[in-house]
Amino acid sequence: MNQRIGLVLAVLIGLLSDLDAQRPVTKELLAHTYSIVARDPQTGEMGVAVQSHWFSVGSLVSWAEAGAGAIATQSFINPAFGPEGLQLLKEGKSAAEALTILIAGDDGRDFRQLAIVDTRGRIATHTGKKCIPAAGHQQGEFFSVQANMMLGDKVWPAMARAFSAGKGPLAERMLAALEAGEGAGGDIRGRQSAAILVVKGKATGKVWQDRVIDLRVEDHDRPLVEMRRILHLYRAYEHMNAGDLAVEKNDMDAALREYGAAEAMIPDNLEMKYWRAVALANKNRLAEALPVFKAIFRKDPNWRTLTERLPGVGLLVVKPDELQRLLEQ
Repeated sequence: MNQRIGLVLAVLIGLLSDLDAQRPVTKELLAHTYSIVARDPQTGEMGVAVQSHWFSVGSLVSWAEAGAGAIATQSFINPAFGPEGLQLLKEGKSAAEALTILIAGDDGRDFRQLAIVDTRGRIATHTGKKCIPAAGHQQGEFFSVQANMMLGDKVWPAMARAFSAGKGPLAERMLAALEAGEGAGGDIRGRQSAAILVVKGKATGKVWQDRVIDLRVEDHDRPLVEMRRILHLYRAYEHMNAGDLAVEKNDMDAALREYGAAEAMIPDNLEMKYWRAVALANKNRLAEALPVFKAIFRKDPNWRTLTERLPGVGLLVVKPDELQRLLEQ
């Protein structure tokens, strides 16, 4: 009886060992997904955009660094491909050389999907033979699209067409590629999260400036719709940031112009309305500013309290009687 039990246990252990040998070496989470890595030849910017039916896909799939390149590591993710790949690129390796080194050193290579673009726009892509179908990739000039566990094999060709035909900034073109992939069937499981990461082509040493865009939708029933919304919001806040910089330089004409551009993009945003009104007041255009302040104060009286504090730090330059009129709105 004991011999029989021992024999059964030996068989079970052997089966489990065979299963372990077939699994990818990494213990990280799966991220079956579709993505694009690309470089804009006009600006030098490089980026990654991704969507998946997986929570917070951008936290492991997307990697990019100014002066190095952009990387998407997906399927059964090997997250080390991100930082190690960027280091290889910084050492002067091409996208193809970096990919070859990474894949050669990974026992789970058959389960991986990896795409790299370097600062010269050179592309390298790997789709392992054990990636779950439909899986594949397509390269174009300065970009690669890749996907696995898709509903069908039309996803990455649709992405390639959309990106090639796209106009405008890199982030918007990459988002259009993701939207085309979803339109062609997308992830067989559905959708949950998305991310866009864009960096400058050349490193300045100032990380906060080198990382141009870093947006994520971590959990949403329509992540690309939400990404489109927040990317539009991001562009509006680019104008807000430029307006703040103009205020620092006491250039009220530029501040008014930038705040106005932001408000035109997001008309219902009280923050944007408010700082445009402040800029108007600082330009001695109080009559135009008063109705704007009035509408804002009615929606949220905290803005009136904030307005009382601005003269003390030099951000609202009006006469005492004008300030009183303003606060009475």
